[in-house]
Amino acid sequence: MRSLAYFSQIALTLLVAVAAALLCQWLRTPIPWMIGPLLATACMSVGGAPTRSSGHLRNLGQWVIGSALGLYFTADVGQLVLSLWWAILLGIAWAMAMGFSFGLWLHWRNAANMPELSAKHMRATSYFAGAIGGASEMTLMAERYHAKTDLVAASHSLRLVLVVVCLPFGMQWFQAHWGLQVNSNLLPGPRILLWPGIFYLAMATGAGALFMAFIKRNNPWFMGPLAVSMGVTLAGIQWTAIPSEMSNMAQLFIGISLGVRFQRDFLHTAPKWLLSVAVGTFGMLLASIAFGWALAWSTGLHPATLILGTSPGGIAEMAITAKVLELGAPVVTAFQVCRLIAVLLIVGPLYRRLELPD
Repeated sequence: MRSLAYFSQIALTLLVAVAAALLCQWLRTPIPWMIGPLLATACMSVGGAPTRSSGHLRNLGQWVIGSALGLYFTADVGQLVLSLWWAILLGIAWAMAMGFSFGLWLHWRNAANMPELSAKHMRATSYFAGAIGGASEMTLMAERYHAKTDLVAASHSLRLVLVVVCLPFGMQWFQAHWGLQVNSNLLPGPRILLWPGIFYLAMATGAGALFMAFIKRNNPWFMGPLAVSMGVTLAGIQWTAIPSEMSNMAQLFIGISLGVRFQRDFLHTAPKWLLSVAVGTFGMLLASIAFGWALAWSTGLHPATLILGTSPGGIAEMAITAKVLELGAPVVTAFQVCRLIAVLLIVGPLYRRLELPD
């Protein structure tokens, strides 16, 4: 049984998060329903407030976002994504090279400051902290090689939050100063909320999430609904759209789950390490902007779409940014999903090939 304090902490966090989202909406910030809760809960957590994220609500948020993104994959979009196979492969190679370089940067900046770690364990810590993958997956891999997992988790948390906060503001500035003509082919298929279509979609995508969880896949509550919703839409079935209110609540739950990672002791986790992570993340952002722009020139797609698709952020967060700002969400999702799968398959075996004895 959960205690009253547990539910009270969740309720307090939700109230503050909603208030922060409404404030950001009033201030006209990009993706206010994710950035507001993220920043508010992060500040509260670092300040020592008893914030708490519900895993069930986070899963619900991923379920809704995964289902909503799958609705973009009409037959026309499916053909477009398939035609971009070479660009997606380049994006995967870019992510691997960027993560490897980031790991080298972390090692170069911090190895001398951490004499308590052997050379082998420092290499493992830097390598998995730099890989552009999910925080939980990279931390689990790092643990197998006796890396310092708290540094790996801190690196991924800080990188993700910096990207989630910086890129949407950059995209909003881009739209205001350069303009953006939205390609109607990259908008979702169904546009209207329909009943009982929303029930059918919920049942089908929920089954997809449970199946992914049963076979122990990564991010089951995002990947399962995404795969099912994508398959249904590609088949030409348009049950319903997902209302913006549901999407906003999903973003809020995801924003909270990111913000609560920053507990008070987070700032005491090797400050020099965190500073090098921040500097390296900004460097990767600048490099990704240049790479995305070059890829856009080669493909004819808008630079903003490919900058989001090749950025060192998370799937859900970058796809949400593309969805809310109408920046080619299906293309961004395809790039980010393929990158994550490739990183999860390659990073571990590659480290074993590169591993050197002390």
